Amino acid sequence: MATIKNYEEKVYAGVLGKIIGVYLGRPFEGWTYERIMEELGEIWYYVHEKCEKLLVVADDDIAGTLTFLRALPDYENTTDLTPAQIGQTWLNYLIEQRTILWWGGLGNSTEHTAFLRLKSGIEAPQSGSMALNSKLVAEQIGSQIFIDGWAMVAAGDPDLAVDFARRAASVSHDGEAIYGAQVVAAMEAQAFVESDLNKLIDVAIGFIPKDSIIYRVISDIREWHSKYEDWHNTRDKIAENYGYDKYGGNCHMVPNHALIMLGLLYSDDNFQQSLMITNTAGWDTDCNSGNVGCLMGIKNGISGIDAGPDWRGPVADRLYISSADSGRAITDMVTETYHIVNIGRALQNEAPLQPKDGARFHFELSGSVQGFQLEDSPECRDTVTLENVKGHSEQGARSLALKYKKISTGRSGRIASDTFIPEEAIGDSHYELLASPTLYSGQIVKAGISADPINLKPTQVQLFHRYYGAEDKLYIEYGPKAELSGGTYHEFEWEIPSTEGAPIAQIGVEISSEQPLDGIAYLDYLTWDGAPNVVFKRPADEGMMWRRAWVYGLDSPQVLRWPEAYRLIQNNGTGLLMQGTREWKDYCVTAEIKPHLVKSCGLAVRVQGMRRYYALLLKENNKACLLKVLDGNVILKEKDFIWDLGRNYELAFQIQGTRLQGWVDNQLIFDVEDTTRPLDGGGIALVCEEGRVATEAVIVQPARDFLA
Repeated sequence: MATIKNYEEKVYAGVLGKIIGVYLGRPFEGWTYERIMEELGEIWYYVHEKCEKLLVVADDDIAGTLTFLRALPDYENTTDLTPAQIGQTWLNYLIEQRTILWWGGLGNSTEHTAFLRLKSGIEAPQSGSMALNSKLVAEQIGSQIFIDGWAMVAAGDPDLAVDFARRAASVSHDGEAIYGAQVVAAMEAQAFVESDLNKLIDVAIGFIPKDSIIYRVISDIREWHSKYEDWHNTRDKIAENYGYDKYGGNCHMVPNHALIMLGLLYSDDNFQQSLMITNTAGWDTDCNSGNVGCLMGIKNGISGIDAGPDWRGPVADRLYISSADSGRAITDMVTETYHIVNIGRALQNEAPLQPKDGARFHFELSGSVQGFQLEDSPECRDTVTLENVKGHSEQGARSLALKYKKISTGRSGRIASDTFIPEEAIGDSHYELLASPTLYSGQIVKAGISADPINLKPTQVQLFHRYYGAEDKLYIEYGPKAELSGGTYHEFEWEIPSTEGAPIAQIGVEISSEQPLDGIAYLDYLTWDGAPNVVFKRPADEGMMWRRAWVYGLDSPQVLRWPEAYRLIQNNGTGLLMQGTREWKDYCVTAEIKPHLVKSCGLAVRVQGMRRYYALLLKENNKACLLKVLDGNVILKEKDFIWDLGRNYELAFQIQGTRLQGWVDNQLIFDVEDTTRPLDGGGIALVCEEGRVATEAVIVQPARDFLA
């Protein structure tokens, strides 16, 4: 990979372009050009409100792009990564019928077909081959949808991007679908060092066979572009020669790749125009728009996105990644940018970038707000505007300016960023949003906030969080308060008190004053760390959000009527009920579990998906086991242990560094070190293999030395 100036800013622009493109095209995905022109007209800006849809949604195009790329860090960021390892990544992060994919069935959904092949033991690339799945199924669009991340970690190196694209695409696709993905990946990788669109296309087509359909499509569209000034005419030629009537299935690669080229060639090098054409042309609008937006973002940078209308304000960097890695679901574009950047840097043997000592919210990228928005309540509306600005940071170069106006008694300014499923997304169900909170009781929140020197009077500044309590309503809880005079800087520290297991939905800052006041405060950073100290149990006023905080990797869905707080039912294989985040390191989890009819059951720590975790299990044939699940099952230790169905057992499982300790009924039965590819962080899970198990409460606490 070439040395790229402002690499993180270019990746951020690519991520912005991708997500904006998906959000723009998502509300009318699958519409024909004729219907779009009749009902919406040319798509120059977001139309979600016209379509009565949410703007920020869980979506397969986003989730797949940012999830499957995790194969690289999960396998030590090596360029020798294999298709089989990427396939294992699919099996780890996908929850069947629930996350990321369109689960359309064998032979109908290309990705679902590939998943079923992988699940049955057929490794990639055979899992996606047309020899196994047929030419039609193997050449649908999904490989192109998910390819952008592989290009962004290979910035300036189209050879590597194309190689990664082949390996990643072959998990689920073959033939023309791989060629289309390789073209997009090559263009995006080269766009880090080349801004001329035709040169990018020339580079890309050099990687695919000259007798391929994708090569012919690109050649034809370039010819039509030279002949017709109006993009509508070329769109008609595409429909005539490469339409869905000629390339069937549910969403074929060829027609949609053609529309990507249409939008790019007729864009006049303008971000807004490229998205308008790509979306107005119809078919798989969010997928095509996402690829075009990513390429244009990389090529023309943040300034190219900002040159048009306000694309970024309504989005506020927000995105969701619904997967089996439950704590990564509620995220933002800056966070995901640095994940991509640090993979790219690792491939070059460079140290990771950790702005402001690894703070979760650091605002170091131009224009970023990382999900922070002003509360739209009567007491807060129009009191604060947010702007990412240079300076006012103790450790970095930028901060988030909170420009407040006429705050006074009864008129506060509150800004917050989501840490769990927001209220408006609770009922959105096109792609299910599975998520755990990112913030928990017992963790330490830290923030640096300063007052502008021009402020004439002191301002009251206070941290707060909101949690889902009785009847799933949001309740506010305040942390420490400080009075900031002009030019002062204050660092807050707040241990989040118990919420009785209720999921925390937001973290934020409030500005208040007893007298009418204008001014500016600067949020330098906001972050948290440490192990949680929380008891998960059925609340007195049940609601449903306490259940939604658990990511359900089980055959049987959650049912409210069960008498136990948590009843796990798994028909085949092993199921997990998961909660927590990758940032959890050292902690102890305890639960009193009752095995009813079950092959094995227990607790898991450092859970990183469906196939990456440590488990303390009661197993069939009267065994207790300490298991490591990573590219298969590894028994770290096993011993005879007589246990019975229908009886309660208190299990405690502690992890500190590489040391794992397991207790059953207060008896230490395992004390093991794992130093071979140890899992370095992750949440917790209840484990059920083929049967039923239940518990009333799960306790997570900091690791306890007195148990040694």
